[in-house]
Amino acid sequence: KSLQNDLKAQQSVLSVTSILDVPLFGNSSVSVKDLAGGLPTLSSGKVDPNSARKEFQNSPVYQNLLVSPDLKTTALLIDFRNDTVYEKLAAQRDELREKQNAGTLTQAENAELAGVIEQIHQHNNEVRGRRHEDIAAIRGIMDKYRQDGQLFLGGISMIADDMITFIKNDLKVFGAGMLLFLVLTLGLIFRRKRWVLFPMAACALSVVYMMGLLGWLGWKVTVVSANFISLQLITTVAIVIYLIVRYREYLVANPQESNRELISKTVLSMIRPCWFTTITTIAGFGSLVLCNILPVIMFGWMMMLSLLVSFTVSFLFFPAFLVLLPKEKLPDIKQSRFALTSVLAKFNVNHRLFIIIVSGCILTASLIGMTKLRVENSFIDYFHKSTEIYKGMKVIDQKLGGTTPLDVLLDFNSPEENAAADNSDAESTDDIFNQFSEFENAANQSKYWFTTDKMDSIKSVQKYLESYKETGKVMSLATILNVAEKLNGGKPLDNFELALLYTKVPDEIKDILIKPYVSVENNQARFWIRVKDSQKNLRRNELLKNIRKGLIDKLGLNPQNIHLAGVMVLYNNMLQSLFGSQIVTLGITMLILTGMFLLLFRSIKIAFIAMVPNVFPVSVVLGVMGWLNIPLDIMTITIASISMGIAVDTTIHYVHRFRNEFQQSGSYTESMKLCHASIGRAMYYTSLTIIIGFSILSLSNFIPSVHFGLLTALVMFIAILAALTLLPQLLMWLKPFGREPNRTASGVPRTAILSGRTN
Repeated sequence: KSLQNDLKAQQSVLSVTSILDVPLFGNSSVSVKDLAGGLPTLSSGKVDPNSARKEFQNSPVYQNLLVSPDLKTTALLIDFRNDTVYEKLAAQRDELREKQNAGTLTQAENAELAGVIEQIHQHNNEVRGRRHEDIAAIRGIMDKYRQDGQLFLGGISMIADDMITFIKNDLKVFGAGMLLFLVLTLGLIFRRKRWVLFPMAACALSVVYMMGLLGWLGWKVTVVSANFISLQLITTVAIVIYLIVRYREYLVANPQESNRELISKTVLSMIRPCWFTTITTIAGFGSLVLCNILPVIMFGWMMMLSLLVSFTVSFLFFPAFLVLLPKEKLPDIKQSRFALTSVLAKFNVNHRLFIIIVSGCILTASLIGMTKLRVENSFIDYFHKSTEIYKGMKVIDQKLGGTTPLDVLLDFNSPEENAAADNSDAESTDDIFNQFSEFENAANQSKYWFTTDKMDSIKSVQKYLESYKETGKVMSLATILNVAEKLNGGKPLDNFELALLYTKVPDEIKDILIKPYVSVENNQARFWIRVKDSQKNLRRNELLKNIRKGLIDKLGLNPQNIHLAGVMVLYNNMLQSLFGSQIVTLGITMLILTGMFLLLFRSIKIAFIAMVPNVFPVSVVLGVMGWLNIPLDIMTITIASISMGIAVDTTIHYVHRFRNEFQQSGSYTESMKLCHASIGRAMYYTSLTIIIGFSILSLSNFIPSVHFGLLTALVMFIAILAALTLLPQLLMWLKPFGREPNRTASGVPRTAILSGRTN
């Protein structure tokens, strides 16, 4: 009682319902006819505690709703006050939108609509802030009572607020971790302050500009699109590292040239491959726009815009930054014989067949794993077991009747059809009520809607829905009928008593136990189900199909009269659409990238070769998800597009440099070695930064973010490995740039001697 009173005292709380103030039917000796007099509660002091205990333990209303079957867990249901300001603004917005859809909206009303939408956005931001304070206050109250028992907080408001908190913390942790790691990595790689400060400044500018653009455009960041910052850091760092490595190569090759000449050469040589990597990555993320899910669509648009921002900032900021500084002292960029790129170059020469065979085996295993991909997912598994969301949801799911709401709506015949059917029955039955034609003709009146036929149908559906092990609490009109029949001595209610029940039940009970489950005006009954989300073998799509099929085949209901709705249906539809969206986005991305490669390299053979190391990481990561039973969800669906976007960068840079080196050396093997020693190092530095940077997300409390970080790191690892092994093998095997020219007796290509390069 004390806890309940403290919760009620909060300004935003409208009511708090507990076992103390709900009506106890079993403790009352009143009949159905005398229900209007009210029912006792635990707070009234007129109830025998032992009798109350028995009722709560056996009550079809309160068991698995307010109390657990073992009576060791109880719930306090908090209702917040209605947001009248939002309701008024929403009604005004909807009215204007109806005019807009009808094409009758005036210019003044169009401006009014824009103003109302802006007011709603501002109001929602204020409400979210207040709700965060409310939840913090409720947790503070709970802390005062934790010595009395185990307390858990649950509900949509708390989950939404905590998820936002998790994402904010992830951004802070990732940002700080990425910043620290970038400083250390860039310092170790380049050993110059300028090559640490410049990338950090470019990243900061890109993110600030992008966030400013999002503010001007009014695009909201969601749980999905919050990762755009981390991906933008990757793209910016990647471009910057390529520029730095190329600048230092020119500096070593031409130390006599001025700083401006070196900068100019660097920008001119890198702008073409970097531009193509940017637009091909944009094409990869652009495929997300074709998805059916709005947050994923917005994520695609955000990434396309952020890539343009990163490219623009990098190529404007790089020359502007360097031109203000003196030319760097000649760096020592000799590669260690044990460096990864050097080792992989030798490995490529000595184990060509082995690389092809192993790649084929990995691809085969990945394709098998992809067949095991599933879209079934438990919302409770989105969170670590140590979080309050997980603990609260688990208690509600396992002890208080389940968590995920599902509605089954049953349509009855129209009032006119009911009247005709009842008139037909009147000719073949001696039921006393059929003698009164006014009763039959009043089927559209509330109290006469409650007939034995309808009630029998509702009871049958309730019993059927309760038969599933996946369903927890099931509430419908049958629940109150069960109680009423107990009050009636265990006898079923006839038509007269049913009409009397609706008339005599107090309004507060009617509002709780009857009106939520019956719509007389729509001739419809509602069954409210809570599904146990934590069941490991739960298959939502299969469960929904079985429920519908059973209602039709076993109970003989008309398929057109059955409607499934609620959060579970929405969530299941989203999950099912993910699989189709994944196929569509992958297919379109591959077509777009193939076209981009054809445009860039003007060769079908090169386009095919370039696609292989792009498809390979996607196949591997999806195969790993299948083998490890990591389901597709609203976050992991973006992995395929990210895989393509990341892999395409390394592919384009490597093939572009390989072609240039082959034109000079005339040897595929020598071109491979030169690429590994130059652009390969930039690819390696970029990949290393991304892999460790994204691994920081494993510290998140939000499991989809953990999956996102680790899978992206895996994609980058596979992509760089494929780009430095499988890609050069395909180039050396298929020889897309033509045959090697004749060699001299010394083994040096004739074209290399003529050009003055002996390598």
